[in-house]
Amino acid sequence: MSAHIIDGKKLAESVRAEWKMRVEKLIQLGTKPGLAVIIVGDNAASSLYVRNKVKACSEVGIYSEVHSFQQNATQAEVLDCIRALNQNPHIHGILVQLPLPAHFENNRVITSIAIEKDVDGFHLYNVGALVTGNTIFFACTPFGVMVMLEKNQIPIEGQHAVVIGRSNIVGKPMAFMLLDKGATVTICTSKTRNLAQFTRDADILVVATGKPRMVTADMVKPGAVVIDVGINRLPDGKLCGDVDFDAVKEIAGFITPVPGGVGPMTITMLLCNTILAAERAQAGIQIG
Repeated sequence: MSAHIIDGKKLAESVRAEWKMRVEKLIQLGTKPGLAVIIVGDNAASSLYVRNKVKACSEVGIYSEVHSFQQNATQAEVLDCIRALNQNPHIHGILVQLPLPAHFENNRVITSIAIEKDVDGFHLYNVGALVTGNTIFFACTPFGVMVMLEKNQIPIEGQHAVVIGRSNIVGKPMAFMLLDKGATVTICTSKTRNLAQFTRDADILVVATGKPRMVTADMVKPGAVVIDVGINRLPDGKLCGDVDFDAVKEIAGFITPVPGGVGPMTITMLLCNTILAAERAQAGIQIG
């Protein structure tokens, strides 16, 4: 029997509709949520992501503005822009589109964002606070995964969750968020010896390695929940995930497709974080 396919696009639309009502309430109180996006260079993929984020903001009623810099812009120029946005009361969230050019120091740029406006959840304060369960903003992709599990009524407490990937953007925060909900968590990488030994024991398997179709059907426990965070472009131009979807869907209980799975939820949670930031600002809640 084939797995239940988690439709990330449909779920994202539902979540956005819920949060759009919160935007409308904020506007009635005199606060329109605002997001500023900073992009450096002319990376085609980054430009597409930014356009998608701006479009999503418009659909739920969030004000957005894009600050574009040339590839040869200095780090000082970008830091000056961030400082100004930190002081702008109409901007509640600041996002720096990654990757930045090689002459930039990613951590320095990201940590210059005020923590109450770090809606991407990448500031060292927010990453570190995951350890104690007191983060202000969750990183958008793992946050989206957690909402997917919740909306599909998938239990987490007491389950064995295996996360393949150790990035600061997905793997590490994902592991901490699952742990915080009571899962027993194992973190693996694409180089883990006898990887299948771990994955076959997973009730919840989250894969974020950037290696096309590396998780095959024989690596999955029957009935498991398989969340594919990867997105890879094949030589023929088609997109695929880190999971061999066609084969694994015959084994798993739940599975996310690529595209149309986790991706739409990532942008949705960016919108949610921006709205949360605006709600805190409107209520006068001081952060940090």
